[in-house]
Formats: sequence, structure tokens, C-alpha cells
Amino acid sequence: MNRLQSFRLRGCLPPSSQRLLMPLVLSILMTLVVSAISTYKTLRADAAFLDHWPPAWALSWVVAFPTLLLVLPLVRRIVGFLVRSA
Repeated sequence: MNRLQSFRLRGCLPPSSQRLLMPLVLSILMTLVVSAISTYKTLRADAAFLDHWPPAWALSWVVAFPTLLLVLPLVRRIVGFLVRSA
């Protein structure tokens, strides 16, 4: 049994939670990466990086998560229009 299979929270949420959980996880990961890159580009790898990056990430996530919730239906329609049905 691997670590993910033995993790106690696995499968504890109902399928309906996927509508909120998907943009939540996506916004956390995307803003984490983008804010790290932009902070690194500005400050390089000095001691100030770790002082500035977490607040930059938090601000970007606060903007990104609600934005994802608002634009996701539009994005789904655009993708549905572009993708040929099976």
C-alpha cells in the first residue's frame, strides 16, 4: 500500500465538492508558482525573497480564487465550443 492509499482523508469528500475544490487547489498551486517566479525575478535568491514571497502569494491567491470561480463557467463554455463532441 502506497502513502496516498493509506492517507486517511482520501475519498472523504462528496463528489459535489469537486466544483469548489478544483479551483481552490488550482489557484493555490498556480499562484504559488507564479508569485515565486515574479518575486525571484525581482529580488533574486537573497534573504529578502522569503520575506516578500509569502505576502505576494497570499495577495495573488486572494485575487485568483474568486476570479477562477467567476470565470470557470465561461471557460467551460469556450472549451466546449472549441472541442469536437465524441
